[in-house]
Amino acid sequence: MENDTIAAISTPVGEGGIAVIRVSGPEAVEVVDRVYKGKRSLTEVDTHTVHYGHILHPETKEVLDEVLVTVMRAPRTFTREDVVEVSCHGGVMPVQKVLKALLTAGARLAEPGEFTKRAFLNGRIDLSQAEAVIDLIRSKTDRAARVAMDQARGRLSRLIRKLRNDILETLAHLAVNVDYPEYDAEELTGKELLSRSRKIEKELLRLLETGRQGKILREGIATVIVGRPNVGKSSLLNALVQENKAIVTDIPGTTRDVIEEYVNVRGIPLRLVDTAGIRETEDVVERIGVERSRRALEQADLVLLLLNYGEPLTEDDRRLLEIVRPHTAIIVVNKTDLEQRIDLEEVRRRIGDAPLVLLSLKEERGLDRLEEAIDKLFLSGKVEGTDATYVSNVRHVHLLEQALGNVRDAIRGIEEGIPLDMVEIDLKNAWQHLGEIIGEAVAEDLIDQIFSQFCLGK
Repeated sequence: MENDTIAAISTPVGEGGIAVIRVSGPEAVEVVDRVYKGKRSLTEVDTHTVHYGHILHPETKEVLDEVLVTVMRAPRTFTREDVVEVSCHGGVMPVQKVLKALLTAGARLAEPGEFTKRAFLNGRIDLSQAEAVIDLIRSKTDRAARVAMDQARGRLSRLIRKLRNDILETLAHLAVNVDYPEYDAEELTGKELLSRSRKIEKELLRLLETGRQGKILREGIATVIVGRPNVGKSSLLNALVQENKAIVTDIPGTTRDVIEEYVNVRGIPLRLVDTAGIRETEDVVERIGVERSRRALEQADLVLLLLNYGEPLTEDDRRLLEIVRPHTAIIVVNKTDLEQRIDLEEVRRRIGDAPLVLLSLKEERGLDRLEEAIDKLFLSGKVEGTDATYVSNVRHVHLLEQALGNVRDAIRGIEEGIPLDMVEIDLKNAWQHLGEIIGEAVAEDLIDQIFSQFCLGK
C-alpha cells in the first residue's frame, strides 16, 4: 500500500472558492493525465509547473470541472514522491466528481495522515516533525502556531539528535574501559563518564522544564468562570471573547448550562467555560446547571472566581472562596464602577496567595490586568514562540522522563562503583528512548496510531 498512488481532498469540505485534491505516488502524474485535457499531456511538462485545463469523466468524457493542475516530481515534494495537486471549484459536488474521476483512473483514497506518513517513511521528516504538523493545524494562537512551526522545521529534532550523539560518545568512551581493561583507565573513565552523564541529565531536565508550558500552548488552559448569580460571569466571557456569546441579563440564574469558547490571551489559548451561578436553589433546571458547574470546576486548570465590588460578601461568596482555595485561581472583583461595599481585606485573608484583580466590565477597565495575571501565573514569560527547546507533546515528555531516569540510574551506578558494563545498559536505554521521539526506534503500530489522528488529505 505504501508504493501505490493515493488521492484525497486536502481542503475543508463545503462551499468555497476553490478546493484542492492532492495525488501522490509513483503514478501520480499518469493517473491525473488520464482524466485531464489541456494543451499538453502532463507526462511531458516540467516539474513544479502549473497547467490550465479540464477534468473529464473517465468513461463518457464529459467535462466535470475547469481546473489548474500543479505537477511536482520527486524528490522535491512533501512526500518525496511524484505529487500532483488539482485545484478545482469549491463545493461538495464539483470536488467529489473530480475525486471520483481520479479514483477511477487508478488512484486509491488516502487514509488519514497518509501523505505526512509517507513524508516520514521516505525520510523527508522525522516523527517529531510529523507530530508538529498536526499541532500546527490545531494551533489556536499565534504563539502556539510559531512553536509548532519551529518543531516542524526540526528544532526539537536537532536537539534530540545532539543528545543521542552525546550519549553515543559517552558509550564509546565507556567501551574503551570495558573492552580494553588492560589499559587501567578506570579512574579517568569514571570521572569522564560522570561529567558527561551529568551534562546529559542537565539538558534533559531543561527540556522537561518546558513541558508544562508546552502543554498549555498546545492544548490550552481549561478555565472555568465561577461565582454566584449576577456577578458578571457571562459579561467576562463576552469581554474576553469580544463577542456576545452568552446571554447577559439582570435576572439571577440566567445561565442554565455550560458555555465553552476558546480565547486567545496574550498567545495563551484558554478553553473558557462560563458556568451557571453556584448557589443553593430550589429551581430544578438551575440545580442541574449548578451541578454541571461543580463538575467543570473539578476538571479546571484555572478558576476565575468573580465577586461583586458593590456588595458585601455573602455566605455563597465565602463558600465559593473555600471551594476554589485548593485550585489554581484568580479572584476577580467586578463592578468597581459602583461604590465599594465588599471587604477586600477579608477576601485577601481567605484566598491565600491567589492573585486578586479589580475591574469594571461595564466601563471596560482592568481586563488587561487580568490577562497579565493569567500570563504571569502560567508562563511567567519563560516560554516564547521562538524557544528552540520547546516540548509540548505528551509522548515526547514521557520518553524524556524515561531517558532522564536511565541517565540518573547510570550516574548512581558510577557513583556507587558498579561494573561499567551495567552503566552501559542504562545509557543505551536512554539513547533508545530518545530515538523513539524522532522515530528512529519506534514500533509500527505506534506510527499508525500517530498518523490516524490526522485529517484526510494531510
